[in-house]
Amino acid sequence: MHYRVKAKPIGARAAEFLRILHDGTVARQRPDGEEIVASMRRAVLATDGFAYWTETCYCATPLAHERETVYDRYFEAFDAAPFDGELDVQGRPLLEALAQA
Repeated sequence: MHYRVKAKPIGARAAEFLRILHDGTVARQRPDGEEIVASMRRAVLATDGFAYWTETCYCATPLAHERETVYDRYFEAFDAAPFDGELDVQGRPLLEALAQA
């Protein structure tokens, strides 16, 4: 299933999150690491301070494993809702914003 995710990055952890995204730590995580990295490449940081992205997940509880292993450490106010379509959020790429945090 496809989800629209809205979550607020934890600024104090931005550098660490960016590092594990770039060094392959997240990508090696099974079964969802490559999807997490791809999702973060699509993510946009909007002017409201929230990051928005879409993600595919087939778990009974949406994004449960992704949250347990990655997202809950680097984001707060996490919300995932079923979504069918293209995300239309204005902002700058999340990875760019994390690099400047």
